[in-house]
Amino acid sequence: MKGAPTLKDIARRLGISIATVSRALQDSYEIGEATKKKVVQLAKELNYQPNPYASSLRRRVSKTIAVVLPEVADSFFSLAINGIESVALEKGYHVLIYLTHESLEREKAILAEFKSGRVDGILISVSEETATGGHILEIMDAGVPVVFFDRVCEEVDTSQVVTNDYDCGKLAALHLAEQGCRRISYLCTSPALHISKKRMDGYREGLKEAGIRFREADIVVCSSSLTANSKLVESILRRKGRPDGFIASVEKLTTPVYLSCQKLGLQIPSDVKLLSFTNLQAALILQPPLTTITQPAFEMGAAAARQLFNNLDKKRKYHSSERIVIESRLYPRGSTARH
Repeated sequence: MKGAPTLKDIARRLGISIATVSRALQDSYEIGEATKKKVVQLAKELNYQPNPYASSLRRRVSKTIAVVLPEVADSFFSLAINGIESVALEKGYHVLIYLTHESLEREKAILAEFKSGRVDGILISVSEETATGGHILEIMDAGVPVVFFDRVCEEVDTSQVVTNDYDCGKLAALHLAEQGCRRISYLCTSPALHISKKRMDGYREGLKEAGIRFREADIVVCSSSLTANSKLVESILRRKGRPDGFIASVEKLTTPVYLSCQKLGLQIPSDVKLLSFTNLQAALILQPPLTTITQPAFEMGAAAARQLFNNLDKKRKYHSSERIVIESRLYPRGSTARH
């Protein structure tokens, strides 16, 4: 074994999760005695040394929490920050905002900074590249509580505040089907994200329930480039048997549909219908007004902050893994009107 042994080494040797190892070493009531004994014994054999910051971090209070986000251009995150700050202000805490720009390496670097005790707790919506949570478990092992909101890493067992993504994906497909669509394309940017998988699963189920055949080609993975996405949507709309409905899984994918339809002389909603997951207030003044599934962003941010402060108040190293679900709503408007 190269270097000092880690939680990951112990977990691999015993065939259990990193979170279980860490909780066992903290004598958590959630871990059985037999498992604790095995973990502690192997830790001694390997001469495992816990993170040196763990004890010192909890003795210091910075009165600051961190919010780690993939971006702020999306209206959801802007509103969520407002919700977080409303609770933080009540508690007398400062809020530091960090952007990963959808980079796992940047996310790791940001969390590594917090080992110095700069913040008392972390709220995070993970990057599109985050498939495993070792770096998040490390900061939790250092005594810093973490709460997920919106985008979660399923590998990490901690509190999370989410919306009903599966139900909303299904609702989106059913709404377009009810408005007369028979081929519905799903536009997304990060298909590997847990939230994306849930929405896509719901979309597939909605198609099935509506009696519409699912085609793999109708799931369209887009990029972060408006120009590239517009060209992609335009090429799809030029095809024979083109979609008559689009679901934009994130708000930035609505613009390529409007632009492409305008360029090709297609009318929304008579030729193509469009629904988007978005909190964009400008949806009301688009022509035609955009049908949206709107997440309760402010409420989700506030709920995540309250959960984090509950964990801080309990002064426990690992906290509840409560999953709070706040439902989103469908707002039908002109972009999906039946003609």
